[in-house]
Amino acid sequence: MQSISYQEWIDNIIKPDQVAKYLNQGQDFINEELINEALLTNRNPAKTRLREIIAKALELQRLEPDETAALLNCQDEEIWQEMYQVGYQIKEKVYGRRIVTFAPLYVSNHCVNSCVYCGFRSENGETIRHQLSMEEVEAEVAALVQQGHKRLIMVYGEHPASDVHYIAETLVRAYNTKVGNGEIRRVNINAAPMSVEDLEILREVGIGTFQVFQETYHHKSYQRLHPKGIKANYHWRLYSLHRAMEAGVDDVGIGALFGLYDWQFEVMGLLLHTIDLEQKFGGVGPHTISVPRIEPAVNTPFTQKSRYLVDDDSFKKLVTVIRLSVPYTGIILTARERAEVRNEVIKVGCTQLDAGSNIGIGGYAHDRLDYNRQQFILGDNRSLDEMIRDLTKMGFITSFCTADYRCGRTGECFMNITKQGKIHNLCMPNAILTFKEYLLDYASPETKAEASYLINKELMALPNEQVREKVSGMLERIEAGERDLFL
Repeated sequence: MQSISYQEWIDNIIKPDQVAKYLNQGQDFINEELINEALLTNRNPAKTRLREIIAKALELQRLEPDETAALLNCQDEEIWQEMYQVGYQIKEKVYGRRIVTFAPLYVSNHCVNSCVYCGFRSENGETIRHQLSMEEVEAEVAALVQQGHKRLIMVYGEHPASDVHYIAETLVRAYNTKVGNGEIRRVNINAAPMSVEDLEILREVGIGTFQVFQETYHHKSYQRLHPKGIKANYHWRLYSLHRAMEAGVDDVGIGALFGLYDWQFEVMGLLLHTIDLEQKFGGVGPHTISVPRIEPAVNTPFTQKSRYLVDDDSFKKLVTVIRLSVPYTGIILTARERAEVRNEVIKVGCTQLDAGSNIGIGGYAHDRLDYNRQQFILGDNRSLDEMIRDLTKMGFITSFCTADYRCGRTGECFMNITKQGKIHNLCMPNAILTFKEYLLDYASPETKAEASYLINKELMALPNEQVREKVSGMLERIEAGERDLFL
């Protein structure tokens, strides 16, 4: 399929000098001795100390490793209940009563890697391989627009065919696909780690957030689980988002795949990743942290036999500790989880959900569910409309807002506003406006009946009278047929 071998392609992609410059005296920032020591020395924390740490988080201050370790070691159910409540308070303080929705669009499942937990691994002969043509990309995007989506995360196998030029072309095609009143207004990318030069190409064509998950931060486990491919290089992946920031892609997303190693260690790894980004880029850390759990995949027995599988109670706890540890960063909870799990865990401070998701290559346009085309098996198959109806019943307004990105409120600007707990002063009005669009253009009669009250409720809750008047006028313009209005 390519004129050079996979190894030659990997050797051409990886640029060691773009890693070495970020090392600390030759060492990466995942100091396993520090993590283990913090978890050991902060065992059996006193209630008074835990409450002091929780209070610090509520002031929107990032926690230090010892503080996060203390929360992870909490054995007191009363304190956990307090943490759950404060997790939601933090979320509402920073982001308001809104949930951002998006859809994953899997573009290619060709992959050179051998990740033992992944249905896309190169050795899996039961996976049906396909890469979307530009016409197929347009058809997939059109199907998503017709659901009402405004945001995508486009996902690519790590393979020579999915090089930066192909990714850039698919991104442009997604932005240019219009259907009636609808279009995609923000495209995020989940793809192989890239060089600074390649990331600059994506910046120029309008990438949203660049997302790369380390999967596991534990060095030995990482090498065992990723024996071959571009993903076998721990450091090239670990510093992928440092390179993105250097390239001017200033919204980046980190994550760990829970179930590959001890979940407490992984939470500490996410915190250290955040700290290193903030230290090296003037206080700007990740825009989002994702918390996927390992899920079954076709012909992939490891997914059900890992000794580190995370139960539902521990999952809720780890999300809560992340919310408190990095209080100003968005948390993405995906449709890997069952609907009942998502409905519960969202209450501890998650900010983004995917909905109406189909992760089979070409699945949206053909309304096809084919497990042999998927990376793993989804747990939540609710449509976007069903998800919105359920969120409404929980008191959340669904936001399709992309104004921050298009107004330049990204990177340092976004982080500065968010750390002050003020971003919802802009985002809540925009959530109301985009929700109105959805109700007019896409919602079922049942969802309209259930959700319409939220428009007026959230409008009246806006603290600034001038903003309320301006948004009221914009709502009238949307009723009259205008679209894409934002502050």
